[in-house]
Amino acid sequence: MENCLVIDDNRQTTEALMKILDLFDIPARSALSPSAAMAILKEMTPRVVFLDINMPGVDGFEVLAYLKREPRTMGIPVIIVTSDDQPETARRARDGGADALVLKPVMVDALEEALQKVGIL
Repeated sequence: MENCLVIDDNRQTTEALMKILDLFDIPARSALSPSAAMAILKEMTPRVVFLDINMPGVDGFEVLAYLKREPRTMGIPVIIVTSDDQPETARRARDGGADALVLKPVMVDALEEALQKVGIL
């Protein structure tokens, strides 16, 4: 059973993140778009969601708002994974209910710290 869901429109980033999660023996599923993520969320309730911010169409902030207002998903920790290192982005993520933020390219130690912060490790 998958413990987490990775939502990112960049296939390389998604694959790299999935490989790092595999190092921690954390099974995951990936979605390359918010619409694909919504379909997966109908089938599973992950223990954690990794969410990119900058995606075409529906952005990560909109997905975060959805996750945090829906009763079935509002308690799931969300870790933002983004290349946007602007303080405003971090503030919007926190204000939106994100539990942690990891900058791209994702480093193993930063991911481990975020997973510990949300209680997965």
